[in-house]
Amino acid sequence: MTQNIKNLDLSIELDKKMYKKKLQVLQYEMLNAQQFLLKNKIGLILVFEGMDAAGKGGAIKRLIERVDPRGYVVHPISAPQPHELRYNYLQRFWRKLPQHGQIAVFDRSWYGRVLVERIEGFATKDEWSRAYEEINNFEKILTAGDYIIIKFWLHVSDEEQLKRFKEREQNPYKSWKLTDEDWRNREKSPQYVEAANEMFEKTDKKNAPWVLVAGNDKKYARVQVLQETLAHIEREALKRGLHLTNVLDKAHLEDAESSSLDVLNEKKK
Repeated sequence: MTQNIKNLDLSIELDKKMYKKKLQVLQYEMLNAQQFLLKNKIGLILVFEGMDAAGKGGAIKRLIERVDPRGYVVHPISAPQPHELRYNYLQRFWRKLPQHGQIAVFDRSWYGRVLVERIEGFATKDEWSRAYEEINNFEKILTAGDYIIIKFWLHVSDEEQLKRFKEREQNPYKSWKLTDEDWRNREKSPQYVEAANEMFEKTDKKNAPWVLVAGNDKKYARVQVLQETLAHIEREALKRGLHLTNVLDKAHLEDAESSSLDVLNEKKK
């Protein structure tokens, strides 16, 4: 079934106590997964896209909070620099790929070609139309080798986004996050949703899946990102004939879930 933003239940919430409990468990599992990837020389590529103020930064922060800082890099992607425009648009992303055994997080990504570049007219229709196949091939090359890719779309309602914009506007520690462009983009939300849904339809592949995350409740979104990341790593490990063993002592984590796959299976039930 093709994924669609309209099918997201944005009302989902996670109790604060349960959030802290799950976050502790999942962050230690993420540390364990990082060591597994390093040992087996498998690179992990995490892509974060979504609406402005949807919580991408907060989710990324919790994802990497407990892992070895020597083993990951976060790439904040903005508009290409003048010298980068002399190359194919994918060239600057090839240069940012992680080493085998390391993790790269892309805060925005090559999907800008079929999102902002499409909507703002920075790419012609021919350019962004053929980009779907180009991106699929790019990701297929990587996952056919020693890379795992998972892509997240974080989404919030228009009402929640407006609330967060106003909070940022009044908070001196967060006001830098809010720009005139953010306000202007609110008027184009329907266009972004349409472009995103087409993007899911054409680039949601088993080797590099899209995961849509309801972001109205930040606690739920952060936990969901960690769970889905760990579950995908486990699935990809099994495909490679490997087993993601847990080398961490969980004795002090009362009632901890045995694995992220168990958490996901229980959620589906």
